[in-house]
Amino acid sequence: MALLHVDFFSDVLGLSMSMDVILPQQTQGQIGMEGKGAEGKYKTLYLLHGMSDDQTIWQRRTSIERYASKLGIAVVMPTTHLAFYTDTTYGMQYWTFISQELPQICWQFFPQMSTKKEDTLAAGLSMGGYGAWKLGLGASETFGAAASLSGALDMVDDYKRNVDAAPEESARLSLFRGIFGSAKALEGSDNDLLALADKLVAEKKPLPRLYAWCGTEDFLYQGNLKAWDHVKKLGYDLTCEESAGDHQWKYWDEKIQDVLRWWLGTDLDLQ
Repeated sequence: MALLHVDFFSDVLGLSMSMDVILPQQTQGQIGMEGKGAEGKYKTLYLLHGMSDDQTIWQRRTSIERYASKLGIAVVMPTTHLAFYTDTTYGMQYWTFISQELPQICWQFFPQMSTKKEDTLAAGLSMGGYGAWKLGLGASETFGAAASLSGALDMVDDYKRNVDAAPEESARLSLFRGIFGSAKALEGSDNDLLALADKLVAEKKPLPRLYAWCGTEDFLYQGNLKAWDHVKKLGYDLTCEESAGDHQWKYWDEKIQDVLRWWLGTDLDLQ
């Protein structure tokens, strides 16, 4: 595999941005590492970070490069700051960046990446799980599948819990207001995943394949159950799993392997 650290400019955000990119490479002589080349255009995973993280976190906390190496896929890990993959009320267009501009930049920089939606997966954890499902539901013409690990899938409920937060947590409420506006403005909007799922069905557009895992001790567990039930009733192809666990990396390192197997339809041992 090749690991590239890419600094580039976003016209949409008016900012210099960064992403780390893993590209497949056929190798034979690496000790303890198998390198598989891609057949044709690269299938591509856009792998999103959570609230406290950046583009480096999946490499620092998991063995994503080793897993991808066995599969011969590309992985794009962008930094998206603390904006919930949203065109914020304070004027920064992070949703437009992640859903439209970033794929175009990747296809320009790396023309071997497939542009087919069936070859493109969005996945992430926590805030990134929200962002991944949002890409699947809000940009299904580009992202044919989306996977959430411990994702904030019921953002309306999460916002309302922060409205009732203790005074010392008011900074997070201010953050939510800056991103989404009021709870009333959020509910039913394209930033509300449940409403976005309804909208895609109503518009009779192709529906993405969806995957989700959440630990039963996770503070986001009940919101996941609600979201899973909602999209199932709408007829989405959803694979949802739960197991004992809370909100930490030892689960996400394991479950990203399940995501890759689910997406590619393989039972390959990635360890």
